Amino acid sequence: MGVLSHLRVVEIGSSAATSYCARLFADFGADVQKVEPPTGDPLRRTAPVTPSGQSAWFAFLNFNKSSNIVDATDPDAITWLTALIENCDILVDGRDVGSADCPPVDIAAIRQRRPGLTYLEASWFGLEGPYAGFAATDSTVRALAGLVKLVGPGEGPPLHAPDFQTGILAGLWGFIALASSAVARMQGRAGRSWSLSIFESSLAVSEYLMFEAFARGDVMHRIGTNRFWPGFPLGIYETKRGWLGVTTWTPAQWRAFCDMLGLAELRDDPALVLAEDRLQHMEDIERQFVPKLKERTAQDWFEEGLKRKIPIVPVPEISDLLRDTEKKARGVIVPVLLGEEEGLTVGSMQRLTLTPARGGGKVPAPGEHQAYANRGTHLTALMSSGCIDSDRQPLKEVRVIDFSMGWAGPLCTRTLGDLGADVIKIEAIQYPDWFRGVDRSPAYVHDHLYEKAMCYCIMNRNKRGITLDLTRPQGLILAKRLVVGADVVVSNYSVDVLPKLGLGYDVLKTLNPRLVMMSMSAFGVDSVHRNCRGYGSTLEQGSGLPSVIGDPDGPPVMSHVAFGDPVGGLNGCAAVLVALIHARNTGQGQFIDLAQIECMMPFAAPWITVGSIGGLPPLKFGNRHPQFVPHGCFRSAGEDSWIMVAATDEDMWQRLAVLIGRPDWAADALLKSAEARRAIEDVIEEGITVWTRSRDADEAMSELQAARVAAGVARMPKDLLTDRHLASRAFLQDVERDFVGLHPQPSMPIREGAGPYAIRTAAPTLGQHNRDVLSGILGLSDAEIAQLVKEGIIGVAMLSEGELSQAEKVPSDKSTLQ
Repeated sequence: MGVLSHLRVVEIGSSAATSYCARLFADFGADVQKVEPPTGDPLRRTAPVTPSGQSAWFAFLNFNKSSNIVDATDPDAITWLTALIENCDILVDGRDVGSADCPPVDIAAIRQRRPGLTYLEASWFGLEGPYAGFAATDSTVRALAGLVKLVGPGEGPPLHAPDFQTGILAGLWGFIALASSAVARMQGRAGRSWSLSIFESSLAVSEYLMFEAFARGDVMHRIGTNRFWPGFPLGIYETKRGWLGVTTWTPAQWRAFCDMLGLAELRDDPALVLAEDRLQHMEDIERQFVPKLKERTAQDWFEEGLKRKIPIVPVPEISDLLRDTEKKARGVIVPVLLGEEEGLTVGSMQRLTLTPARGGGKVPAPGEHQAYANRGTHLTALMSSGCIDSDRQPLKEVRVIDFSMGWAGPLCTRTLGDLGADVIKIEAIQYPDWFRGVDRSPAYVHDHLYEKAMCYCIMNRNKRGITLDLTRPQGLILAKRLVVGADVVVSNYSVDVLPKLGLGYDVLKTLNPRLVMMSMSAFGVDSVHRNCRGYGSTLEQGSGLPSVIGDPDGPPVMSHVAFGDPVGGLNGCAAVLVALIHARNTGQGQFIDLAQIECMMPFAAPWITVGSIGGLPPLKFGNRHPQFVPHGCFRSAGEDSWIMVAATDEDMWQRLAVLIGRPDWAADALLKSAEARRAIEDVIEEGITVWTRSRDADEAMSELQAARVAAGVARMPKDLLTDRHLASRAFLQDVERDFVGLHPQPSMPIREGAGPYAIRTAAPTLGQHNRDVLSGILGLSDAEIAQLVKEGIIGVAMLSEGELSQAEKVPSDKSTLQ
């Protein structure tokens, strides 16, 4: 039946974001009723397509749903659709993105009659602000979100990824909003109304670089394909056979990488110890190690890297993923039926081990379930009473113990905290969150620079922070006592860290049977690659996505410095919420084995499906598009200034042609179809470039949008700090914090009402809430807390390298804590 089989979801409009959001409910058994026009959801015609012409993208978004046709010209259409909505728990509305000829319904009136209904309305940019109403595509939105400008060769246009990214990111955010509402409803609260900005959803990927620019100034620029600030080497390289993803961040990883390649001179160069320093010498370094990598295969290097604990991974082709038996066994690649075609697609990333998701399914034909749409009365929605929930903290009765560090885990727990959960972050003065910095020099430590790291500050707001040395019995006892009263434990350590400390799920579930515990490792706890080290870059490199990005004759291309981190964090949050719903229903907790590399695979899902049926390698289009002509990144006036432009249909093409001074193109009947225009795509692009080069990028965007042509300036992450649309929506909120002062924080892209969710507290300083938690929750006395400080079990100051070495030589006293 599935964890969510008690829920009925109705999906209206045509939007990849809302379709993916609803599919996540279907994965866990919800009854999802998709409403389409007589011609079907326009997404059914999205490329790439299977040999029989079925959209692989639509298939990924919609298997295991029911399809209902509603003809807006039918006199009974509004009555029928209103009844369908009134008989559901959750309404997912994508009409602002694509109406799909959906008949108008009075949502406000329905919610007054059915206060148990939870509602999500998605739009490209939100319902207000300078960009509201902009024509948009996946690529124009990502350009505005700072996700295009830094990718690709150092000269010429940025090289952006193909479509399908914004829908997945926004769909995850929509699911998080709705699933948190489902948790709140179990506490007797009524329905909620959410708005979702697809543009702001993509900023979860931009925010790290955005706020590093705030802290460091203008330090970023495009430096070449598969090269990214702030470290090096971090990219994809050719080997004797296959491509290899390489990330060396720490000095130890760099030394091990050089040893593996026999490059002792590079290893011992004091000017190359730090990743940022190596970035200044990347050309010289590559000249030495690139030839070495070509001496062995990618698989050979991967196996050698495992022995040396280096984050390197083979970069798979789509065909490699289809042969991966482990991914099929873990339910990452699942069977899908598209009409008469049998293929494969990407399944659920939320790997709940007790209540797993469906293992594949069938794509509905248009109207296939029409006779069953109103079967019976759905009691959950009709039995709800009271007013619409105005409490803006749906998770306020949830407690989370956060053992995570860096980006992915802290983003997961930050989101839970943003939604009201009491998140207690556990660090150690010996080994604090590495986002505070890995520098252990006395100057760094004694000047409290670890408290000034902006990346740490943005990932850890709305949390309480304590320190515990988990390698010592006293720290372990206190951690277990906190777990007894918790709902959720999250860790993104390597798979064996917590079990070796005595904090594995097998231990913790005996202390708290209702506990939801999630491991967010790179490859999964039962993977043959479970011991492989990984960063967000490693996850993208190993996901298959780079193999479909770039020019047809070019290498696999990464699209972000650490794409896997925010994607893993959002998937982790979604998984926790599903497990919480189950725990609230049954009193039974469970273990979540989230493999972050698998979370990246939805971005390659359409090519996996096409490859599984047709057997052909995916076509790579560079900055062009398989469906929209023209489509690309065009130079505008100024240095390295670019704008993304796309014509999504015949009418938009004609408006674009007139605007750029080519009315003859608009009037030419032979250019009505995209395929006809593709024959002269070079000429069309030259014409657009002549027009854009004479204009400032923002001026060009304004003129194009005034003509209702999809366009977006290719922003740098730092530009988002002063973006007029974000400013009008109060997306950035100023927060005061010790050591940092007043600084901006990004809002969530989901909101209830006009304004964003308020940021309640800044990120904790190290050990800031030791007394608050240890005394207030665990009841420790002042004397016991003082003893813990004396023994170094807790503290409020990071230890320098010398202090740490000294502390490890001194045995602690036996504690009487129980």
